[in-house]
Amino acid sequence: METRLRATLPDQELLKLYEQMVLSREFEESCAEQYTKGHITGFLHLYSGQEAVAVGATAGLHKDDYILSAYREHAQAIVRGADPRRVMAELFGKATGVCKGKGGSMHLFDPALNFMGGYAIVGGQFPIAVGLAFAAKYRQEDRIAACFFGDGAVNQGTFHESLNWARLWELPVLFICENNFYGIGTEVHRSSALASIHKRTCGYDIPSEKVDGMDVVAVYKAIKYAAEKVRETSHPYFIEAVTYRFRGHSMADPAKYRSVAEHEVWKSRDPIPALAKRLVAEEITTDEHLAGIRNKCLALVQEAVKFAEESPWPEDSEVYNDIYV
Repeated sequence: METRLRATLPDQELLKLYEQMVLSREFEESCAEQYTKGHITGFLHLYSGQEAVAVGATAGLHKDDYILSAYREHAQAIVRGADPRRVMAELFGKATGVCKGKGGSMHLFDPALNFMGGYAIVGGQFPIAVGLAFAAKYRQEDRIAACFFGDGAVNQGTFHESLNWARLWELPVLFICENNFYGIGTEVHRSSALASIHKRTCGYDIPSEKVDGMDVVAVYKAIKYAAEKVRETSHPYFIEAVTYRFRGHSMADPAKYRSVAEHEVWKSRDPIPALAKRLVAEEITTDEHLAGIRNKCLALVQEAVKFAEESPWPEDSEVYNDIYV
């Protein structure tokens, strides 16, 4: 039997989860529109369908915990607290962006929020997460490193090296695999001899579990439990969140490798209307209130686009700033 929502979180926190998922979805759909208009260039990887993972996981972490992600990271940054206006401006390449317009879609970074980056190199975030966890342990800080990545990253050498070192050095890393079944266009069972990704950790003596990544409350509960275990023991933990992206790998991908039937099955499990249905059924809120939340999120996204459009381009001299070598 499904646990009632109020047994997990207070009403306002449940509504916040809903609002963050709607904001993430509206932001991504607007990004698709701005990409087709030519306002966003380069590669653009959208998160539509996977919102329950970013929202549920972030709610289960502490503000001081580090978060790292891959290149499908807009939602993780916004849910962590990044201003949607500055994120959109970054995607536009404007000076007001979170990285002054120098990072773009795949390289969002905001150390003030302990959001330590999106990484365009597949698996690039693994060793950095391990390094941040090592630093936290060395300094005796009460924080962990939460590392998000896709199923396509688990065949990288950095994945295996990082899990090995995290266990050998007993580091506080929470590995969060967003298994959306496709590494670009290759289905996971065609690229991995063990398609149940969480079972791979047995080779490193790291506890793991699989969670329904289309259920924001289930993700929250799993991450909260795992994060506290990592915090208490300073040992790594691994979560496989089974989810689905509603769009192709990037805006350049028509996703013809997936069947219409498969897409429709997963679309019927959309985490946003699923949570809305439960919130209304359990009399936590009303359809009218949820509509108001959707309108609020849409207005925030429209404001973000306007801010990005009106923001200045970086000065030519900026090319000489923020250079380390």
